[in-house]
Amino acid sequence: MKSGNFSPEWASLNNTERSVISKYHQTAPIQVGKIAKELGASVKSATLKAGISGEIKETDGQILIRINRHDSKPRQRFTLAHEIGHMLLHRDRIGDGIVDDILYRSSLSDTLEAQANRLAADILMPYHLTMEKLHEYEDIVDEERKYESVARDLEVSTTALKIRLGKL
Repeated sequence: MKSGNFSPEWASLNNTERSVISKYHQTAPIQVGKIAKELGASVKSATLKAGISGEIKETDGQILIRINRHDSKPRQRFTLAHEIGHMLLHRDRIGDGIVDDILYRSSLSDTLEAQANRLAADILMPYHLTMEKLHEYEDIVDEERKYESVARDLEVSTTALKIRLGKL
């Protein structure tokens, strides 16, 4: 993980945005839906086209995030956090909408998508809580089982957790 335990994207948020997110960083799993709502977004579960995980659009100043209801719960949660990332980092680029496929690719550059992914990881897997969970499972010798247990508690995929921890 990066020095300071958060990404540069986290550091770029204003104090109010960081404060809203941080107040939900006390217990797992992070209540990402409440974060979105408090930041001013409406979130809808929807049947999206095959291969589409989420989309975000702004109409008359109101942000609407739609999440594919057919995706697994960990994927839905990461997608929502990813779209929150776009809302906070790239609001000026949302326009008529950003549609993210299952690999979190959109019409935006790979750089902007990576920024949204890093902020999503900060939102869903705050360092202190992730380390606390790893400590809870320190008796599990099999690293894969340990990561699976922590990922289950955080309601994220094992892959997302490993990326967050720098293991992938």
